Amino acid sequence: MKSILMGSLATLLVALSFYVEDVNSVAVMSVDLGSEWMKVAYVSPGVPMEIALNKESKRKTATMIAFREDERVFGEDAQIVAAKYPTKNFQYLVDLLGKPIDNPIVQLFRKRFPYYEIVADEERNTIAFKFNDGTLYTPELLLAQILIKSKEFAENSAGQKITETVITVPGYFNQAERKAMMQAADLAGIKVLQLINDYTAVALNYGIFHRKEINDTAHYIMFYDMGASSTTATIVSYQNVKTKDRGFVETSPQVSVLGVGYDRTLGGLEVQVRLQNYLATEFDKLKKTENSVFNNPRSMAKLFKEAGRVKNVLSANADHFAQVESLLDDQDMKIPVTREKLEELCADLFERVTAPIKMALTTSGLTMDIISQVVLVGAGTRMPKIQEILTEFVGSDLSKNINTDEAAALGGVYRAADLSQGFKVTKFIIKDSVLFPIQIVFDKTNDEKGNKQVRRTLFGRMNSYPQKKIITFNKRKGDFSFAVNYADLDYLPAHEIEAIGSLNLSVINLSGVTEALEKHAKENAESKGIKAHFLMDDSGILNLVNVEAVAEKTITEVKDEGTLSKLGSTISQLFSGAEETDQVEKSEELLKEDVKPVHEDPEQPAKPEDKKAKTDNETKSDDKTSNQTETKVEKKPTLTVLKESISANQDKFGSQELTGSKLEASFETLRALEQRDKDKVKRETAQNNLESFVIDTLQYLSTDEYKQASTPEEVEEITKICQTTSDWLYEDGFDAPTDLYEQKLVELKEKTAGIYERVFEHRERPDVLAGMRSMLNGSNVFLTNMKNVQGAEQIFTQVEIDKLEKTINETQEYHDLVVKTTNETPLFEPVKYSVRDIANKMALLDREVKYLVNKAKIWKPKQESVNQTEKSDTSKANETDSSSTTDSDEEVTFDTEDTDAKAAEEPVAPEDTPALPEAKNTTDESKSEDKHIEL
Repeated sequence: MKSILMGSLATLLVALSFYVEDVNSVAVMSVDLGSEWMKVAYVSPGVPMEIALNKESKRKTATMIAFREDERVFGEDAQIVAAKYPTKNFQYLVDLLGKPIDNPIVQLFRKRFPYYEIVADEERNTIAFKFNDGTLYTPELLLAQILIKSKEFAENSAGQKITETVITVPGYFNQAERKAMMQAADLAGIKVLQLINDYTAVALNYGIFHRKEINDTAHYIMFYDMGASSTTATIVSYQNVKTKDRGFVETSPQVSVLGVGYDRTLGGLEVQVRLQNYLATEFDKLKKTENSVFNNPRSMAKLFKEAGRVKNVLSANADHFAQVESLLDDQDMKIPVTREKLEELCADLFERVTAPIKMALTTSGLTMDIISQVVLVGAGTRMPKIQEILTEFVGSDLSKNINTDEAAALGGVYRAADLSQGFKVTKFIIKDSVLFPIQIVFDKTNDEKGNKQVRRTLFGRMNSYPQKKIITFNKRKGDFSFAVNYADLDYLPAHEIEAIGSLNLSVINLSGVTEALEKHAKENAESKGIKAHFLMDDSGILNLVNVEAVAEKTITEVKDEGTLSKLGSTISQLFSGAEETDQVEKSEELLKEDVKPVHEDPEQPAKPEDKKAKTDNETKSDDKTSNQTETKVEKKPTLTVLKESISANQDKFGSQELTGSKLEASFETLRALEQRDKDKVKRETAQNNLESFVIDTLQYLSTDEYKQASTPEEVEEITKICQTTSDWLYEDGFDAPTDLYEQKLVELKEKTAGIYERVFEHRERPDVLAGMRSMLNGSNVFLTNMKNVQGAEQIFTQVEIDKLEKTINETQEYHDLVVKTTNETPLFEPVKYSVRDIANKMALLDREVKYLVNKAKIWKPKQESVNQTEKSDTSKANETDSSSTTDSDEEVTFDTEDTDAKAAEEPVAPEDTPALPEAKNTTDESKSEDKHIEL
């Protein structure tokens, strides 16, 4: 039984070790990548939904990267560089993703930050930053480095490796911008589970913490988010819905995005820039210097930072001073700013505050009286004027019951845990919506009349996604092409349409159509057209899945079946895939019904589908005819779907992803930057180790302890080497390579090894010898007690006593020898008996004593039975009894925690033996071949 228990325990421990290993690799994270601030959240086993801290132990990090003396810095360090070297710092990069140089957003960025040198990438129709040394950095490459840093924050907080994430993006991101963000994550080596719209992540977070308020009746909430660069108003509904999963119907909460309104350029950044320009103008008016602050990038960067600080202070105070030391030409600035003045500077911006709300209401078809509450999100909503305007427009109090900084990050990480394989979370359904409708444009065939081009909506405005759509071309006989574009965007202001960029997404050229149709014609199949399958995935990215020619063919089979053949056919159907083609077609038809596929000719009535004839194969028979093998001829039509793949080639418009040599060059740049950082850290570590060792050695050699353990010649030589090394470190060796630092450290350690070793021995030896004396005293006392044990209570053998006495004597002699030798040896000479040698000698005595002590602990004196004579008589009297009774008496149950050895040494007297009426049954069961042990 004991061996079985130990074996089961070992198996359980092995299983648990594999489980823990899997758990340690399932952590996921989310990145709320705002234009100004970045928040990172993570989920790991035992840590649900937590914000990752940066190296300053703060919960949010500036979304910027700076290069300083061949070093990359992020967050607060980058902010310091930005004030001194603004051209080496890059920020507000999210707004530049997937845009050409002539995009209004790029032009606005160049106006706000004129000191950057931005060049066009003609091949990709995007932009790049030109660095001082001529290096080009694309927004994707810069953001990839920031994402790598966010991954580092999450891994340090979670204590394990993380490879999967959910990234929040603005809901108004178009196809090019979303693909650019995906590529930035790909460059960072991070697997993106989903790009989730920031307002959707906020709504999900709100729903998680207000789950009890969700019921079968839909209620509507508006989230008003004013961030650094943009403002969005989103109307969502919360409602419990029934879903069917694996055959079971369950009720789950659902959040649906019903309406969205936005303004790309309305945010805290514009307020900050206006305040910056005001401060610059006021400083120039003071005429403290002949130069204008507008012409000095460093001065403007200082003012930009100060404007951001003053803007935040004025949200809580009516007035404040803006002050910067040595702003320009060693001249300080100190200018009073009032909240009233700031509101005057932003008067036209306040007129745009309610526009996103109106757009969201129009899109959703709802009115404000149906909205239960308006929840504020984003730091920009902290401005009193903003809240005043919103309160007046909404007509009710504004809700502030959500963490405006962390809501999106926490909602995103909940979604990441839901999408990952390592967590099981409570189901919360998300129904996001397409913001920009997408259409298909193609030319009519020659035999069709009317306009030459036909436009059909593929994904309409506010269609939910992820979703698949199928478009069917049923009049095409040869190769053709069609375009995928954004549909009518008249509901957007003109400047928002311009910010989207190219409205043409791609042209899809199909080839091999004629061959596919001819192949189906030869098989006498009826063509069902050319079907193009599209998918709008979880990230809102449109994908062409495949294109195929579909045809249907009816086959009439003649079967000669009898009773036995029918039985064989029935059995064979259980193991064959005969119905696979029909099942695929059925699922496709269901999909077509759900997404309402677009056909080339909408006026043509849909052709009713052929219904399969149902044949009653039941045969009535009685007992007289049950064994007959009578043959029956039956005709059974079968509908077969034929599919032939069509080659599709896409010509994409607008900004393109990094491919080929440029993609490889970006990876190489990242690898080089990472290696440079590692080399720098390694070099600095080697330099610091050498410097610390030199300083410590010089300090130690000045103490009496080290002087006594070394000769004057040694002290003089080592001191000279250390002083020379110290001078070298601060002069010629300041820029020395890592290998040279490490080599000099090794040489110094070899030179000082003898002194450090002697000091250690002299310092530790007294305590070790004291421990040896204490052990000897205790061992002698134990030996005396061993010898005093007499008679039947004798525990130890004479051999054990003699061996212990010999070991004690040898240890005592060794102790006296060590003490004598140590006293006769000068402290600066090599040690003859080390602390380790003394410890090893003590270990021999300790092992011997522990063995004897343990033996004494488990020893118990033997007990003689008082009724031994009666037991002998009883035994003789019962010699003729049945063997079954004897067997029963031998079985004894111990309800005790004593060991097996103890039980053996303390036999239970017959009169104390418990009665075992079921002993025979137990014996019988033990003979059974089927043995089970329940633990």
